[in-house]
Amino acid sequence: MSEKIWQLYLSGEIHTNWRDEIKTLCVQKQLPVITNSPNTIHEDSDDCGVNILGAEADKFWHDHKGASINSIRNSTLIKNTDILIVKFGDKYRQWNAAFDTGIAKALNKPIITLHDDNLNHALKEINQSAAASCRSVNQVVKILSYIIKGELK
Repeated sequence: MSEKIWQLYLSGEIHTNWRDEIKTLCVQKQLPVITNSPNTIHEDSDDCGVNILGAEADKFWHDHKGASINSIRNSTLIKNTDILIVKFGDKYRQWNAAFDTGIAKALNKPIITLHDDNLNHALKEINQSAAASCRSVNQVVKILSYIIKGELK
């Protein structure tokens, strides 16, 4: 019998290495996971539409083209994920991460949030819809280890 390979979608904050930390800890715990995420190269994400489809004089249409192309990637990966893990940070408002969370909730995908305590109030509705709300990547990976392997180590 083959072991299930879990699909994780890592959404949210792009200015720290939290995704790499989760990947490293999953490898250390030998968790059978594949991680996906939105394009985390900010310039590529912003400019993919005009780079592929042509320049726009109006910034609204520049952004619209990029958002449309990014939505194909992100919504497809979320539809195919087993668990959405979303990190909210202090430095920027992650509206796109909140939107990803809404998509995951509508698709009945389990959600794990990750953020500092100072964001509890701002994220109360998102935390309420999440299966778990964590304060560290270690907590996230401990949850993954428990649900995938049944281990509390």
